[in-house]
Amino acid sequence: MASSVNPTVRRRRLGQELRRLREVKGMTAEEVAERLLVSQSKISRLENGRRSISQRDVRDLCGVYEVEDNRIVESLMQMAKDSRQQGWWHAFGDIPYSVYIGLETDAASLRVYEPQVVPGLLQTRRYAEALITGALPETSPADVEKRVSVRVRRQERVNAPEQPLRLWAVIDESALRRVVGDRNLMREQLEFLGELSQLPHVTVQVLPFDMGAHPGISGHYAILEFPDATDSSVVYIEGVTSDLYLEKANDVQKYSVMYEHLRAQALNADQTREFISDIAKGYARAAG
Repeated sequence: MASSVNPTVRRRRLGQELRRLREVKGMTAEEVAERLLVSQSKISRLENGRRSISQRDVRDLCGVYEVEDNRIVESLMQMAKDSRQQGWWHAFGDIPYSVYIGLETDAASLRVYEPQVVPGLLQTRRYAEALITGALPETSPADVEKRVSVRVRRQERVNAPEQPLRLWAVIDESALRRVVGDRNLMREQLEFLGELSQLPHVTVQVLPFDMGAHPGISGHYAILEFPDATDSSVVYIEGVTSDLYLEKANDVQKYSVMYEHLRAQALNADQTREFISDIAKGYARAAG
């Protein structure tokens, strides 16, 4: 069974602490790599939390950094052990965006901008199935079902009875107009979106076409924030073959400012619910 420990977050926290120890020692990643006879890229991957780290790696690094407090070494080695456990998503096999799922699972809040589709955490199962089938036409039915099941499992954070994810979604009008599946499916999806938008911890705003050019014109992104103050916020940008994670304070600040502009230009929450309802009614009429 999957552990309640989030391995993605453990790796990230451990990497941040190892980077701090290196900087306190006044060493570069290149110098550490030379001492341990490994590549500089390995040190970088360990520090950014994108690579599993063994207890031996931790022991060797603590030796290089001359960490004399055994309690610190033991704590870091325990974090390394925890980081190698499996999260709930591993039960579904190889998931291409597993790093993001790990971050989302532990996040306290999520701000997302979607220009093309309804955000994954706000999708119905039928919409998700039709969307994945259309977006990935060479994917087998079994893999489509696996991706849909993972998406539905992720949505538990939105409906959690205690400490649910604080979700703020700005959605471009095109996502509501794009017919995924058929018009009946879209009516169902938009009605579901309207219902979720009434939850106290969920805010949905639509960015209408007539707003013209806006700061999100370059595409989808999400900003994740965490309950532990030591965990820096992350900007997630999804790619076709690889994803980008931005953690530098300057990058996060720029995307946060851009998001504030998007929120300011979008319809407010009440206007958005009316807007979504009108489009849903249009789908109902068109479907007969």
